[in-house]
Parts: sequence; C-alpha cells; structure tokens
Amino acid sequence: MSLSLIGIISIQAYYINESVKNEKAHFKFIVETALNYVSNIIGENEIETAFKNVQKLEKEKSLDSANVSQLLVYRKNNNTNETLIYKSNVLEENYKLSSSLFDIGLDSLEITNIIGNSSTEIYTDFGPSDKDLKSPITNIIRSGSIDEAQRISFEKNYKAISKRTPIHKRVSEGEIRKLLSEKLEKDGVDIDFELAIYSNDLATKVSSDNFEYRPNSTFKVPIFYDENRQTPYRLLVNFPDDKRFVLSGVIGMILLSVIFTLIIILAYTSAILQLVKQRKISQIKSDFINNMTHEFKTPIATINLALDAIKNPKIIGDESKVLRYLNMIKDENKRMHAQVENVLRISKLEKNELNISKERVKLHDLIEDAITHVELIVEDRQGYIKTFLNAEKSSVLANDTHFTNVIVNILDNAVKYSPNTPEIEVYTENVGTNIVLKIKDHGSGMSKAVAKRVFEKFYREHTGNIHNVKGHGLGLAYVKRIVEDHQGHISVESEKDKGSTFIIKLPLIS
Repeated sequence: MSLSLIGIISIQAYYINESVKNEKAHFKFIVETALNYVSNIIGENEIETAFKNVQKLEKEKSLDSANVSQLLVYRKNNNTNETLIYKSNVLEENYKLSSSLFDIGLDSLEITNIIGNSSTEIYTDFGPSDKDLKSPITNIIRSGSIDEAQRISFEKNYKAISKRTPIHKRVSEGEIRKLLSEKLEKDGVDIDFELAIYSNDLATKVSSDNFEYRPNSTFKVPIFYDENRQTPYRLLVNFPDDKRFVLSGVIGMILLSVIFTLIIILAYTSAILQLVKQRKISQIKSDFINNMTHEFKTPIATINLALDAIKNPKIIGDESKVLRYLNMIKDENKRMHAQVENVLRISKLEKNELNISKERVKLHDLIEDAITHVELIVEDRQGYIKTFLNAEKSSVLANDTHFTNVIVNILDNAVKYSPNTPEIEVYTENVGTNIVLKIKDHGSGMSKAVAKRVFEKFYREHTGNIHNVKGHGLGLAYVKRIVEDHQGHISVESEKDKGSTFIIKLPLIS
C-alpha cells in the first residue's frame, strides 16, 4: 500500500510538472509569435508611411532637397551646398542619459549630440541648384510608379538612412503596446505587460514606466532591421503575472489531483490507524481475558474445594464446618458477581444506559463512608488512612452510591499497589468555586507512560505472566466516567516506587 501510494503521488507530480512545462512552452510560443508579428508590422508601417510621404511630396510638387532631406533624416549644412549624414556608434537621443551630455558644442551643426567615434558622408546631389536629383529614391519619385525592384531599392535605401534616426522618433511605447495587446488578446493572453526597446543592451527612451529587465523571464525580439538585416535594437517584454497565467491553465487539474490524492492519503492513514487500533484492542482483549480467567480461577477452585469438603461424610455432620464452607462459597460467589457487575457497569456507561440520579451531598460524608469499606483491610496489614479534610465547603451535586464507589476504588488501588504497609492520606481543599480531593499513597507508583493510560478501559501495566495484583483494568475507567458525569475532572501524579496521588476536582453548589 505504501509503495502504491508513493507511486501514485510520484506519477501525479510528474504529470502536473509536465503540464506546467507545456503551458509555459505554449505561453512562450504565443508571446514570441506576437512579438515577431509586432516587430514586423512596425517595420513595415514605418517604410509604408515613408513611401506615402515621398509620393505625397511628388503630388504636392515640393520635391526639393530640404523636404527630401527632412523626410530621409538627412542633415544639411547651411554654409555649403553639401548634404551631410553624420554617423555614430551611439546617438545620445536614443538613450536615457543625464542632461550634462548635451553641452558639448555640436548644436551649430543642427544634429543630435554624438557620443563615440563618428564620421561624415558628403553628398552634393541635393544642392539647392541641382535639378536632376540623381538619388535612387528621387528617381522612384520622378517615375510616378514603382515596381517590385524599385520597391526593394526604396526599402534598402530608406533602412540605410533611417537607422540614424533616434529610436523614440521612429516608434512610441503606446504604438507598440496597442499592437501587442491586440495580438496577445487575439491569441488568448489577456494579462498586463511592461515593454522597452534596448539598443546594444542599453535602455532607450522607448520604455514603459515600470519595466524592469529580468534575464530569466524577459522576452526579446529584434526590431528595425537595417539594409543588411542587422539591428542593435531589441524589443523586450515582461509579464509580471506570467506565473499566475501559466498556472491558471492547469489549476483545475492540479486542484482535482491534490484533492483526490489527499482523499487517498486520508483513507490510507485511516486504514493504518484502524489496523493499529484493532491490534491494540486485540491485545487488550487478550489481556482482559487472561486477567478475568485468573480472577475467576481462584474463586471457582475455592468453591469446588468447599463443595467437595461438604460432601465428605465427616464434614457434613459438623454443622459449624458446613456453615464455614457455605460462607466461603457465598463470599467467592459474591466476588465473582462483583467482577461481572463491574463489566456490566462499564458497558452501560458507554451506552449511556446507566441512570445516575444526583442530589445535594457532603463530599466529606462520602469520604468517611468509603473509608469504612477498606479500613479493616488496611488495619489487617498494619497500615493507616489519615484524613486532612480542610475544605470549609464540601456540598456537591452527586450520586452518593456511585461516588462512594469512586472513592472506594481509588482507596482499594492504593491498598493493592502498596507492597509494604499501606500508608494513605486523604486531603480536601477549596479552590475557587471547586472542591479538590487528593488521595495519596506511598506504594509502587507508576511511570509517566502508564499514568497517561491508567484511565483507559481494560488497561493494566504489563507485568508479563505475574498477577501479584488482582484486577482487570476496569476500576479506574469506571472512576473516570463517573467523575466526568459529575462535571468533574480527575488526574494522577505519580513516580515509580514513590507512590501516586489521585486528584479529583468537583464544582461546589451553594
């Protein structure tokens, strides 16, 4: 059963783990597909917009160097007829840098601040007096129509020029968010995300406010390829609730799996506990039968001997001896009857069939009455019972017969488990609205383990086959049930070979 249970749990864990992995892979596929789609759309939109603007210039008859250079991110030096393109490894406008970097004296060239190595390419075909405009792009504009080859040529030239434009002028965070949200929602991913564009692993101005780069969970795709299919830009996206979203796809299966597994574990645990309990009950029953057999064996043997003696012709004529043997038979019969009554009494208590009527009684009176039942036995063994009845109030609601039996049982145990002379003290005291009764002996005592179980039905300390103390473990079980029926509490304090103290607490009545 244990191996099967471990196997079932292991298989469940394996399939749940695989399901989570599949959901993660599916989520990753959807996100990467959406990012590639958005990256392509943004690039295509940029080129399409540029082409429409170039055509618009032709229609408006405004095809001059100023307009074309402005459209194609050219920068014109006002002092000459030359058009200049400034190239640099790093353009300041792309990045979130401090304002102190702006003050390096390049504003007179009408270009953005340049950091790092830079170079200048000079073209003269866009001079103010040039009427032919030999650029491939202007040739396309002049032609009035475009074929596939010309379109490709336009895209290539535009990409070569536009890569020098700062990224935040080419696309906005809002534009990316809109396109990505629409694509993700269409594919069934409707959760918040943060995005940014990085250039050569540096953050640009295109970024959402709460974006934070996380190496293990950030998705990234290239964006804005140049004419050589190269780009320093990466579109990065984070999903703060990605784990929750992934788990939401398998949470139903996980919950059902956990619930059914817990049911199996509970059933398994219950079965094991029942097996252990049944084994204990079986052991207790065996001990009970052994003890009862021992308890009845002596009285039955005594009765048989007495009957055989009475049958003897020499004894039957002696009236005094006959009466003696008859009294022995009566006493032994009463002893067996008492044992049977104890068993029946416990059975009735468990079934709540024992009718216990209560009335106002003095606990001190019940104590003194109980002492009279055992004092002859104590005196016969040269022992004593001392009373210290210090409670000023002792009125309780109790059944005098049953509660007297409770005290007698405890006193009888104190005598039984005193291997030497019985020395017993009885104390009472008032504690708040309760009266506390303590019965202390100086006998053999018991271990802490035994003290915890001493009130269990049929329980007796294991002593092997030695039955030097008579009984079958019902007396203290009866005591506990009666005390609890009187809304009281009973406990025991004991130490091996140093005696025991039974403590009963009962509520007082005014």
